[in-house]
Amino acid sequence: MEWLYAYLPFLLFAFVASITPGPTNILILTSSQRFGIKATLPAVLGACVAASLIVFVSGVGAGELLRDYPRVRDAMSWAGALWLSWMSWQLFRAPAANFEEGAQRPFSGKAAAMLQLINPKTWMMALAVVSLFAPHGGHPLRDITVLTLWFLLISLLCLSAWTLLGKAAHRFFRSAASRIWFQRGMALCLLASAWAGFWQ
Repeated sequence: MEWLYAYLPFLLFAFVASITPGPTNILILTSSQRFGIKATLPAVLGACVAASLIVFVSGVGAGELLRDYPRVRDAMSWAGALWLSWMSWQLFRAPAANFEEGAQRPFSGKAAAMLQLINPKTWMMALAVVSLFAPHGGHPLRDITVLTLWFLLISLLCLSAWTLLGKAAHRFFRSAASRIWFQRGMALCLLASAWAGFWQ
């Protein structure tokens, strides 16, 4: 059980980082509410794999670029905020959808992965993981690989929970009018989370 105590602070950090509301979580929830769990699973997998790869890449040193070049980080912030603003507008104006409807597409795995890759907050989180929790032993590549795999597992569990929450929301908001109001509320939450970094 010593390994559990050694990794417990990291596991708690990964859980909090993955479960707290953010753009990805909101889009996963909304996609599940509109299109169902099965259609949303590719987005869950894409987001979790991309975030975990960012943890790994940061562990081998590439993440330092964002710390050393703030203009690159700022450009990514603006690109991410504008993209999420467009997505929130699309969600806000979308009609209510049932699971059986296929006219519109759910949040895709590729889009979820791209959202993580251009989100500087994900990179900063990964740098925090590396700087705070990476063991300083004689096998740094093995250690960062272990952290990456643990992060992948925890993020998969957390985003799956958001997917289940979306299914529950679909059952709760049964009428077309209530689903539209729910979607518009989620769109406003997405817009707020997209620009939250600029307000701090």
